[in-house]
Amino acid sequence: MSEESMAACVARLEELEIRLAFQEDMLSELNTVLSRQDTELLRLREQVRTLSEKHLDLQYRVDQGSEAGDERPPHY
Repeated sequence: MSEESMAACVARLEELEIRLAFQEDMLSELNTVLSRQDTELLRLREQVRTLSEKHLDLQYRVDQGSEAGDERPPHY
């Protein structure tokens, strides 16, 4: 192997090592973002569940109130 081809191989190897380092860094950043999004998604799902329960409770109360409004109060 000539000196020129050896230098070309070394340069190519260095370029590949640089790319690998950048890809490992990007993978680590993406993992961090994904972890945060997973935590946020769990929090939002819980919030939606809680709001849905409150909505159903309020809807039940409204439905019960409209039926009770049709009746005469007991003091009449």
